[in-house]
Amino acid sequence: MIDFSKDSNNVVTLTLNNPDKSANVINKKFGEALKDILAKLQAEKESIRGIIITSAKETFMAGADIDEMFAESSAQNFFDRSLEFKAVLRYFETQGKPVVAAINGTALGGGFEITLACHRRICINNDKIQLGLPEVTLGLLPGGGGVTRMVRLLGLQNAFAYLTEGKKVSPKQALSDGLIHELVSAKEELLARANAWILENASAKQPWDTDGFKIPGGSPTTPKVAQMLPVAPAMLAKKTYNNYPAPLAIMSAAVEGGMVDFETASRIESRYFAQLATGNVAKNMIKIFWQQLNAINAGNSRPKTSLKGEFKKVGVLGAGMMGSGIAYCVAISGMTCVLKDVTEEAAAKGKAYSENLLKKRVSKGKTTQEKANEVLSHIIATANPNDLAGCDLVIEAVFENRELKARVTKESEAVMNPEGIFASNTSTLPITGLAAASARPQNFIGLHFFSPADKMPLVEIIVGKDTTDETLARSFDFVKAIKKTPIVVNDSRGFYTSRVFATYVLEGLALLHEGNNARSIEAAGMQAGMPVGPLALTDEVSLGLLSHIRKQTIEDLKAEGKEIPQHSAYEVVEKMLALDRAGKAKGAGFYEYPQGGKKHLWSGLGELFGRKQTASAGGVAIAVSASSDLPLQDMIDRMLFIQCIETVRCLQENVLRNVPDANIGSIFGWGFAPFKGGTLQFINDYGLQKFVTRAKELQSKFGDRFAVPDLLSQMAQQGKEFN
Repeated sequence: MIDFSKDSNNVVTLTLNNPDKSANVINKKFGEALKDILAKLQAEKESIRGIIITSAKETFMAGADIDEMFAESSAQNFFDRSLEFKAVLRYFETQGKPVVAAINGTALGGGFEITLACHRRICINNDKIQLGLPEVTLGLLPGGGGVTRMVRLLGLQNAFAYLTEGKKVSPKQALSDGLIHELVSAKEELLARANAWILENASAKQPWDTDGFKIPGGSPTTPKVAQMLPVAPAMLAKKTYNNYPAPLAIMSAAVEGGMVDFETASRIESRYFAQLATGNVAKNMIKIFWQQLNAINAGNSRPKTSLKGEFKKVGVLGAGMMGSGIAYCVAISGMTCVLKDVTEEAAAKGKAYSENLLKKRVSKGKTTQEKANEVLSHIIATANPNDLAGCDLVIEAVFENRELKARVTKESEAVMNPEGIFASNTSTLPITGLAAASARPQNFIGLHFFSPADKMPLVEIIVGKDTTDETLARSFDFVKAIKKTPIVVNDSRGFYTSRVFATYVLEGLALLHEGNNARSIEAAGMQAGMPVGPLALTDEVSLGLLSHIRKQTIEDLKAEGKEIPQHSAYEVVEKMLALDRAGKAKGAGFYEYPQGGKKHLWSGLGELFGRKQTASAGGVAIAVSASSDLPLQDMIDRMLFIQCIETVRCLQENVLRNVPDANIGSIFGWGFAPFKGGTLQFINDYGLQKFVTRAKELQSKFGDRFAVPDLLSQMAQQGKEFN
């Protein structure tokens, strides 16, 4: 686990080298190895001139073994193990000999905490290397001294930026921010420079162990810092709605630790760490962002076939915002992209979208102009369908119209690679029906991107009735090649993401239809953990699009002889459209969008949808607005429960193939509350039997859309969970 060597100058090199994993991690075995090394260092202390810590792996250290951590449930064990680990790190920095971290690769979490306990941090100047403490993204805080040392290294305010946001930075940025001391250009220089520094600095000390040390920028009791501190939690609460305990715990550990000595601060940090590590939010976030996301990225949803998807030339049909975003993703991944629209001008406008994105990257130093030009050279803007010749994959991103999609399918298949894949980016229309226009339905699939495609991390892969496993496997490989996260679902109307996402929006509109205050509805959505309130989200999506999808659905269901479900939300949509308030793109929807000003809720909503009751004045009946809204918790539960219930229905109907795809799809697709771990993990967290009981209450009050699916009832009775 840790290789020990001593050179002729009596400089010890400790090389982190986990034989069981591709990356070094902190686990029980590492802890035991660390104790053995500590005993050896103590035994040879008098002969040792200095210590270098480096790694035999490509990475320095990835951090804690999250799987092992997730299996732990005792707060006392978390606390004790945290202090044991920190005791060794404290020995490194106080034993009187210089210690250098020779950082040869990415050092995150506990790995970076090890480097913070070294007197000197030297790193290879490679932009692929990441340094930082991202524990907050898993609902945790750095429990290996990270909070205590970062506060003393950077000061409270600068430390907050790293600790509460989980920032991961390049070596260059780390040097600029004072996290490391020195950069070298190559691995060969790293150990040589570390050795040289040790020989030049025999009596190294940490800044916080020197006489007269003061926290940069001032301690928590310094007047200007003390003035800031009461504001910080309020700003945090405004951002997180108090759904995430980790950022507040980090602030608390930092402030409380900043007022005491190092050892006491370290114990304070460990207590907050143990509290978070055994809490539900961390458990939920670890399950989704570590275990289930890793399972997806490992290809658990990919058919077991040796056939690899290789794509050199990809066609994108439609140069609107979605098509342009997809083209950018393809081009920046190194593939040639043919961006086709009905006119050269429209196609060129779509290419300009990528040009603007690249300009921003160049201005922020994230790429060079030369590399940006190379990416742009991969995009061929055209109106000529013959330019699709030789495409291994064509993705249509045209308007949601079945006839138009059929036309572009036939046009493309006539010239593209006969073995290639044709994919539809439709968000609602069943893939099997669209594949009817294809000459090769076995090569037809759905690739549902999310807007804006250049930013959103998810792609929903939809398998039609005739789609082969080979087509699915190759499509999965394409999604990975453009650095997106793929989930795989079976065909149905709206698939999984659009179908469940719609329930959130429609529930918000139903609440408005019932006369609840628009501001309360939006607040409930945000308090529930959604990124945007349902009314603001509807404005973004466009009421016109909702109406179009509704009409298309009615036509399809009539043709299939199926019952058309009713929902009061569509009455709201039609009322708004009658007033020419179609959403943000039209400049007016549930919100007003003043030019150069901040958007705000339209004042007419109360008059249009306010709850009315009849009163009498002088014998004449008049309508007045009722003042009482539903309790906030009822609104929150309606918005969250409807999404979770619909997800279970998707699982029951075999639209969803597994639980990880459901949870990741809900968070990455439309922003379902991450602190709950996704729609199905929400039910686990709530408790299945309790969830069933609450859903029945909602059904009795608000309608059968809250009816409990049979699958959920059975699982609750059997004491099972969604895993």
